[in-house]
Amino acid sequence: MNINKYIDHTLLKPTATKNDILTLCSEAEKYSFYAVCVHGSYVKLASETLKNSDVKVAAVIGFPLGASSTDSKIFEAKDCIDNGASEIDMVINIGKFLDEDFNYVENEILSIKKAIGKHILKVIIETCYLTDKQIIKATNLVLNTGADFIKTSTGFGTAGAKLEHIKLMKSLAKSDLKIKASGGIKDYNNALEYIKLGASRLGTSSGVKLVTKGKIDSNTY
Repeated sequence: MNINKYIDHTLLKPTATKNDILTLCSEAEKYSFYAVCVHGSYVKLASETLKNSDVKVAAVIGFPLGASSTDSKIFEAKDCIDNGASEIDMVINIGKFLDEDFNYVENEILSIKKAIGKHILKVIIETCYLTDKQIIKATNLVLNTGADFIKTSTGFGTAGAKLEHIKLMKSLAKSDLKIKASGGIKDYNNALEYIKLGASRLGTSSGVKLVTKGKIDSNTY
C-alpha cells in the first residue's frame, strides 16, 4: 500500500532551522506527501517553497500546551492562513476540558473554525491525558463543532497515538469526522494498522522512513 498521501510530514522541534524546514519541504515534494506540518513562524517559508507543488501546508496553533487564550489562537490561525497555510492543527484547552468546561472548549473550536472559513481544521485532544470516557466526550464535542478532523496528539505529551484510541474515535466519528493519528508513528506496519482502523491522516516526523520502509532515513530527525 502506498501511504504517502496519508502523511503530514512534520517538523515541530524547537531547534528547527530554516534549512531544516527546506529539507522537510524537499522531502515532502520528493515523496508526494499530503502536507508538511510546521510552526507558524515557518508557514510563509514552507508555502513559498511548495507553491509549485501539490503539497499542502498545515500549521499548529496553541501548540503544544493548548492553554493560550482563545483570542491568541484565533490570531495565530488567521496569521497562518494569511501566510499560506491551508490547514490548521489546533490544541484544545486541555485544562478547561478536564474542568468539564465544555462550553469553553466547544466555543473556542467554533471560533477558530469560523475564523479560518473554508480551510481545514484539525482538533488535537491530546489523548494521553484522557480516559476512554473523556475521549468519547471529546470526540462528540468535536463532532458538534463541524471541525474537519480530530487528532490524537501533539507528540509532546506523555504518549502519542494508540490503536485502541483510533478504534474508539472511529466508532463515534464514522464518516462525519476524519481522524489524524499523530505521535510515535515510526514503523510502516504500524502506520498501516492506523489506516486500516480508520485514520485518514498520519502526523509523523518519520515520513521518509515509512514510505521507504526504512531503506532511507533523513538526518534531520
